[in-house]
Amino acid sequence: MTNLEALKQFVIDEVEKNKNELLQLCSSLIQIPSENPPGDSTEISQFIADYLKESNVELDWHESADKMYNLLASQGAGDGKELVYCGHTDVVPAGDLSKWDFNPFSGEIKDGWMLGRGASDMKAGLAGLIFVFGLFKRLNIELPGKLTLAIVPDEETGGEYGVPWLLERKLVTGDGALIAEPSSPLNPTIGQKGSYWFELEVFGEPGHGSLSPLAGNNAITDAIKAIEKIQGLWELDIHIPKEIQPLIEVSKRYMEEVEKDRIKYQPVLERITVNVGTINGGTKSNVIPESCKVQVDCRLPFGVTHAQVSDYLKQELDSLNIRYSIRLFGFKSEANYTPAENPVCRAIVDNISAITGKEAYGVMQWASSDARHFRDHNIPVLQYGPAYLPSIHGYNEKVQVEDIVRCAKVYAAAAIDFLHNN
Repeated sequence: MTNLEALKQFVIDEVEKNKNELLQLCSSLIQIPSENPPGDSTEISQFIADYLKESNVELDWHESADKMYNLLASQGAGDGKELVYCGHTDVVPAGDLSKWDFNPFSGEIKDGWMLGRGASDMKAGLAGLIFVFGLFKRLNIELPGKLTLAIVPDEETGGEYGVPWLLERKLVTGDGALIAEPSSPLNPTIGQKGSYWFELEVFGEPGHGSLSPLAGNNAITDAIKAIEKIQGLWELDIHIPKEIQPLIEVSKRYMEEVEKDRIKYQPVLERITVNVGTINGGTKSNVIPESCKVQVDCRLPFGVTHAQVSDYLKQELDSLNIRYSIRLFGFKSEANYTPAENPVCRAIVDNISAITGKEAYGVMQWASSDARHFRDHNIPVLQYGPAYLPSIHGYNEKVQVEDIVRCAKVYAAAAIDFLHNN
């Protein structure tokens, strides 16, 4: 056994030995409601700071917006490569508490499951990163490069006060990043589709409802025609670039072999998805509506850009001879990925395989996340975290305890591999 393999085995054994501390940390994080909205991260940030102080880790606090805190710390020699551990503290609201089978903020462990809002997205993964970072410090693990911990708010609303805020101010840099977002046990996400969210407003002319359709101009019926054109985005034939095709194929394999209930969704990897999420128009049934607003979420595959989608929409909607405007909002990104052979991907995937004894490989996600911001700043990144995927953002969110421990072992071993590999 080489010195490096011995070091990795040592930290893996230490994670196992101290796993009760890890699970208690995860439970404590879940017990702190950090719902976004409203996005107040004061209490959970203070808890994390107090926990890490026991391992002699001092955090730098950066308040990016009112009561939204980014926490940063680094350890290691500083000369050499830098790996960023990244996780968000916010969770989506728990919703109707009567629809939960347990208290969403209990952090209870039952029958091998950690229960509560954020268990899968992503307090279990966040706990793993914080725990390993503190463990390295306590054990005086010598790292030839720099390991940085970045704990952010404001991910769940696609907001700008977390990862993008840090990157734009160069408070975080690095040669690779690991985000502990939920994933399958053997399949980190190394690529994602782009996001194109827009609001269409259609304008009409008001009049008395008893004279429609001869009087006025009905904004709602014009909006219906526009929606039919918008839905045509799904039918567009997209040419996937050659270098992306292996990622698409391995992601299809994943949907066939791992998340088998997802096999029917394979086409979303290569098409523009279109979700008409909200429609608001009119004032009263007997008044011809003069305005109708429609909000749409589109996800873009590789091979099509924001500009091309905008051109398509303009051409199709102009052909209707209606009065309208389009406003982009929310998530905005092109499809993006980190090559599977990149050192940060190899460090994670190889150690998943080593620790589980099973084949691991990176896949594509059809949603969006903070990973896109790292790639915008030329920092290779992937996402790997403990999760029970069907429970994310739903009622009765949970994660298996063994997944929490396994992921923490991977985080520890991968950091050693990445920072020692020149």
